[in-house]
Amino acid sequence: MTSTAPGSDPSAPDEEQVTRLVEALLDRYPPASTPEVDFLGAQFDAGLAWVGFPVGLGGLGAPRRLQQKVSALLSAAGAPALFGRNPIGYGMAAPTVLAHGSPDQQRRYLRPMFTGEHIWCQLFSEPGAGSDVAGLSTRAIRDGDEWVVDGQKVWTTLAHRSRYGMLLARSDPGAEKHKGLTYFVVDMHAPGVEVRPLRQMTGDAEFNEVYLTGVRVPDSERLGGVGEGWGVAITTLMNERVSIGASVGRRGGGAIATAMRLWDQRADKDPVLRDRLTALWVESEVHRLTSLRAAANALAGTPGPEGSTAKLHSAELNQAIYELCESLLGAEGMLYDDWTMHRPSSAGGLGGAPQRMFLRSRANSIEGGTSEIMRNILGERVLGLPGDVRADKDRPWSEVPRS
Repeated sequence: MTSTAPGSDPSAPDEEQVTRLVEALLDRYPPASTPEVDFLGAQFDAGLAWVGFPVGLGGLGAPRRLQQKVSALLSAAGAPALFGRNPIGYGMAAPTVLAHGSPDQQRRYLRPMFTGEHIWCQLFSEPGAGSDVAGLSTRAIRDGDEWVVDGQKVWTTLAHRSRYGMLLARSDPGAEKHKGLTYFVVDMHAPGVEVRPLRQMTGDAEFNEVYLTGVRVPDSERLGGVGEGWGVAITTLMNERVSIGASVGRRGGGAIATAMRLWDQRADKDPVLRDRLTALWVESEVHRLTSLRAAANALAGTPGPEGSTAKLHSAELNQAIYELCESLLGAEGMLYDDWTMHRPSSAGGLGGAPQRMFLRSRANSIEGGTSEIMRNILGERVLGLPGDVRADKDRPWSEVPRS
C-alpha cells in the first residue's frame, strides 16, 4: 500500500492548531514528571509523532514541514528525544512501514517504535555486498506460510539492542539481482538470529555482525510483494540519507558548537585557526538552512535523490569540523583514554569528548552509503550523467561471478 501525501487534505490542521495540540500535550503530560515512555505514547496518540502520517498512526495528516515546529516546541520544553536511541526505527523503518506495510503491521509496529519500546535495525549490507546492496546473497526460501532465511549481515547499527530488523533477502536467485529480492520484518529474538559485536577504534561496539541460520519468518511479516524488495529498500535508503544528512538543529549547534567552545578556551588566538573556524561556521549554517528548505519542501512518500546531497555534505563537514577541533586542542588532541569495548544503548556520533568524536567521524562517510556512492547517485539522478557500466545487467544473479 502507498500513503497519500500529507497536506493534500484541506481539512488538515494548520500551524496554529498544531501548536495548540503541543501545548495541550505539555500541559497534561509535563516532561519533567512524566515517564519517558508514557510521554512519547501520549505524543503518538495526539498525532504529534510524525505529523504528516495519517490520523491514528501517529500523525495528523498535516503538512510534513510542521514537524519542525513540533520538535522545536517539545525540545524547548525538555521533552524526551528519541532519535539517538532508535534512529533507524524513527527515521527509516517508520516511513517504510507506512508506505509498504499492511494496516495490521502499521498498527502493531508504529507506536512502540516511536516510544522506543521496540528498537529497530537495518539488515541490508553483507560482507560481499556493501555498496552493491542488490548483490546480496542472504537467501529466503518459501516454506508454506513461512520463509526460511540463511545468511550474514554486517555493520548493523544497534542490532544488539533491537527487537526488530528490516531484512532484505534473495528470494529468487534466477532473477536479475535487483528483481529477485524480498523485504521482511524479522524478530531479532527469533531462534537462529545471532548478533556479534564489531569493535570500533573508539572502543564502542554499536555496529554488529548478524548471522541468520534457519530463521523462520512468517509471510505475514513481508513488506511489499514477493520479488519487489528492491523498491521497498529504496524507500528505506532514501529516508536513511535524509535522516542522516538533513537533520536540522539550532543555529551554531552540533559539531560546530564544540569547535567554538574549544576556540573560546584557547589562549592563543591563531589567525589561521580563526579563519578555518569562521569558514566552517558559515558552511555549517549554509548546511542547516539548506536542510530546513529541503525539509519544508518534502512531501510524503519516498524522498528524492536530494537526500544524498545532504548526506554527502554532512559527512564531509562533520569530519572537517572535528579535524579542526584536533588542531584547536593541540597536543591534548592525541589523548584518548576510553579504549574499553562497551555496547552503547544509542547510536554514536551524538556527543562525547572531541577526541572521540574525531575518531567516530571517520564512519560518517561510510555509514548510510559511502560518499562515493552518494556522488554516483547525484551524478546519475540529479545531473543526468551516464551511469556506471554494469556487466551484470539483465543477467540472472546466480550467473554473476562473485568473490
